[in-house]
Amino acid sequence: MSEARPRLILASASPRRRDLLAQIGVVPDATLSTDIDETPRRDELPRALAQRLARAKAEAAATEGAFVLAADTVVAVGRRILPKAETEDQARACLALLSGRRHRVLSAVVLRAPDGRQAERLAETAVTFARLTPAQIRAYLACGEWHGKAGGYAIQGRIAAHVRFLGGSYSGVVGLPLFETAQLLRGLGYPLP
Repeated sequence: MSEARPRLILASASPRRRDLLAQIGVVPDATLSTDIDETPRRDELPRALAQRLARAKAEAAATEGAFVLAADTVVAVGRRILPKAETEDQARACLALLSGRRHRVLSAVVLRAPDGRQAERLAETAVTFARLTPAQIRAYLACGEWHGKAGGYAIQGRIAAHVRFLGGSYSGVVGLPLFETAQLLRGLGYPLP
């Protein structure tokens, strides 16, 4: 007789993260949306921000007797952290900055085990967009995929037609680096299919 599979809580309301987990055969028992302040601290670097936010989400969703998986994704150009675009003007500014240049996407993942152990990983991905014309930016803004997305774009959507280069974790750019996530789950004893 086998032991029951331990509970897994996903500290995110993102349907993309659920879909990504499903790709590796993992279905969380519950999702918890965490309400934490995601404002970067003064002089905070992109990597440190992604890690701090993922840790804070894991802490906020801590559930007795369950694994808790949390993640955060930050888009950066050099030391500059791009916002999660909430307005068309924010998205336009992000796309204008990213046009024709390389940027980094940092995805931090934190896993808390029921016994209190915690581990984390960070995936850093380089992404380069082709030079975007004003008409291409307007067309992308009109589709609305940018809303609430780090850096003002969703790589799994229409912007993919303008991605010249991607080096690193594609799933990390979507919002959850699957290789690193699977390593954490295995490492802390969560059974993968």
